[in-house]
Formats: sequence, structure tokens, C-alpha cells
Amino acid sequence: MAPTETIAPHQRAQVQDVSVSAYRIPTDRPESDGTLQWDQTTLVLVQVTAEDQTGLGYTYAHAAAGRLIHDKLAAVVRDMNPFDVPACWKAMTGAVRNDGDTGLARMAISAVDSALWDLKAKLLDMPLARLLGMVRHEVPTYGSGGFTSYTIEQLQEQLAGWAAEGFSMVKMKIGRRPGDDPRRIAAARKAVGAEVSLFVDANGGYDRKQALALAECFPQWGVSWYEEPVPHLDLDGLHLLRQRVPGGIEVTAGEYGFDLDYFQRMAQAEAVDVLQADATRCGITGFLQAAVLCEAYRLPMSSHCAPSLHLHACCALSPVRHLEYFHDHVRIEHMLFDGAATAENGMLRPDLSRPGLGLEFKEQEAHSYETSF
Repeated sequence: MAPTETIAPHQRAQVQDVSVSAYRIPTDRPESDGTLQWDQTTLVLVQVTAEDQTGLGYTYAHAAAGRLIHDKLAAVVRDMNPFDVPACWKAMTGAVRNDGDTGLARMAISAVDSALWDLKAKLLDMPLARLLGMVRHEVPTYGSGGFTSYTIEQLQEQLAGWAAEGFSMVKMKIGRRPGDDPRRIAAARKAVGAEVSLFVDANGGYDRKQALALAECFPQWGVSWYEEPVPHLDLDGLHLLRQRVPGGIEVTAGEYGFDLDYFQRMAQAEAVDVLQADATRCGITGFLQAAVLCEAYRLPMSSHCAPSLHLHACCALSPVRHLEYFHDHVRIEHMLFDGAATAENGMLRPDLSRPGLGLEFKEQEAHSYETSF
């Protein structure tokens, strides 16, 4: 008599429901960087259910991403096995072919993808970092803000506050008014003291000549990180700056990567010293792919924004150097999620007693911020 076949529960699991909602949260004060101004941030939340578990994921994007999830992506992943996240990823990216497979479409996919990873780990009753396989139990972070809209006093107060809390790295925005940047950078260095690493981010606000001229002044202020000195698609410009800036200064970019091809072009062009990636734009699946690419090219990696979303993956990936503790997103994640990560002495540690991403949505607290899509 043939033995009875045993089918493991995960082989029978199916995505039963996909829900999406959007929340618009005002900033605590007006903000700007080298190329953009804003006074609110929108979070698009996805919740995916299977068996008796619900996984959550999110992206920081226009609420229209919610419409694409509701109208198209939900139907694509419904009835698929939530353990087969790569298959879901492939199905979603194929479904948006005629909608443009990067940009807003990829951000919508990323929110669903993160929810599926969270769900898979919850179905296994384990934290996502353990599911992926940990290489570290904590991740260094850098305090990030210092917006160009801030007064010198506001800039110094924020950066000095992070230094006092034990952060060994802080980042400020530059590039909106190039003539003001030397004074602002000098003020930032004075605020944090000599021992804290000072990063600057121009968000593509300079042309090549401007970017190089400012970089030549960086050694006097101890600036060691030069993020997007020119627009991120100017790979030749990034490569030029990487070769020409004074020693000890790293040129970085990558936060606008939606797919592996983008990251590969950046690596092949030798455009950056550190590759940044953002799982709210490339998904956790894309973030894992970017890490493999970094290993192949011997590039360090850093996550962009959304610290609570990136924490578990950053604990599992060897190329990761650090994680961005972005002012806006830290604030929003603590407002909307129980279990949002809080840095201690500049380090983030996942709560390994909680399954998945370790987050629970605060529905009541979020209700007043909900917006339509």
C-alpha cells in the first residue's frame, strides 16, 4: 500500500484578500531639499491575508498607487500562494507592462511585495530577519533631515539632538541655494562636533561644475558622504565626480532605483562608492536583488528612508553598511505602527519576539489622516 501523502500547510496557502488604503500626514514644519518642497507625506498601506494571518506593507507615494493596487494588482496575487513571493513579484511586474513598469507602478508593486514578505514570515511565526537569515543583530543608522527650509538654528538643533542621542552619523540637505551651502555646512559641523560623521545630500540640485567646486571645500568641514551631487540619471557626471572629489568623500546615489537594470547600469558605470536602494520603490524583493548585485561589484549598500520597513532586510544582507533614519518617516511610522523601530545610540535592532516586520497598524490613530485614491 502506497504511503499517504502529507501536504504541508504552506503548500495549500492562498492569498484570500488584498486591501489598500492611503494616509496623508502633514509635516511638522515646511520642508525642502535641493530640488523639491513639501508640507505633507502620503503613505499607501497594503494588507494581505491568508489563513489566519495578515501581512502589511507600504510605500511612500502618491495615493494614485492605491488605485492601481485596488484595480489591478489585488486580482493578480489573489489565490496565489503567499510563500511564492517571487512568483507573485513576476506576475505583478508582468501585469503592469502597459502601465509603465517603473515609477508609480513599481511603488504599488513594492507595497504589495512587502506585505507578502511580512505575511510569509507571519505564517511561519518568525521574524522576517530570521526567515531571510541574519548576518547581524543590529544596524548602524544615520540621523537624516537638515532640510534646506530650516533656519540655521533649526538645522543645528536637529543635528545636535541626534549627536546627543548617540548617533555617530548625521545628514543634511543642500543644493537649493548653492551660495548658502558653505555657511550651512559649517554651522552643521559646529553643532555636531568633530567626532560625528557629516553627510550631505543635494538631491541632484547641482550641475557638475557646481558640485565639484563645493566638494573641494568639504575637507575643511569633514564632509565624508556626497549624495546625488548631480541628477541620478547623469551616470557620467556621477562617475566624473567620484574620480575627482577629494579623498575620503564617497559619492552615493541609487534611491530612485525601481528595478535591477537601474542598479546594474549604475554599478557598471562605476558611478557610486555606495549604492542606495529603497524597498518602497523596488520592493523587498528588489532590495534583495540589489544586495546580490552589490556583492558581485564589491559595493557597499545603504537603505534609503523607511527605517522600519528596511530593518529586517538590512540585518540579513552582508553588503549593507547602514540605514537612513529619516526624520519624516520615523515620525510617521511611530504614528501609524505599533512596533516601529527606535534607534538607541545610533543603532536599530529588530524585535525578534514579533513575527514578520514586527509592525501592527494603528487603525484608530490613522483614521483622521485617511485620504481617497
